[in-house]
Amino acid sequence: MVGPAAKREGVAHLRAVMGLSERRACTLVDADRTMIRYQSRRAPDTELRGQIRDLANERKRFGYRRLFILLRQGGEPSGINRIYRLYREEGLTVRKRRARRRAVGTRAPILVEAKANAR
Repeated sequence: MVGPAAKREGVAHLRAVMGLSERRACTLVDADRTMIRYQSRRAPDTELRGQIRDLANERKRFGYRRLFILLRQGGEPSGINRIYRLYREEGLTVRKRRARRRAVGTRAPILVEAKANAR
């Protein structure tokens, strides 16, 4: 499944390289023409992204849910879905803990002595 951004790139490529019309390129890529012309009006959220990045660097063990609580306490009105979207777009994740080291090799069986207190 290819998303709208990839379809926009495909149509732009077909129009630039092969000289196709927008209508023909959209037919080949199987994209709606209104989707190709779409311009997002959403604000860039640069300030909120910076806050999320700073909090995540400050508290490395906090995920997006705990960061959402901290932002909410700081007066940020955004919902958790928006915080999660920005968290993922910034490439943030909770740091993975290192695995516990396991014993390597096979264990030798305990030898049972014939008489008491032989060890």
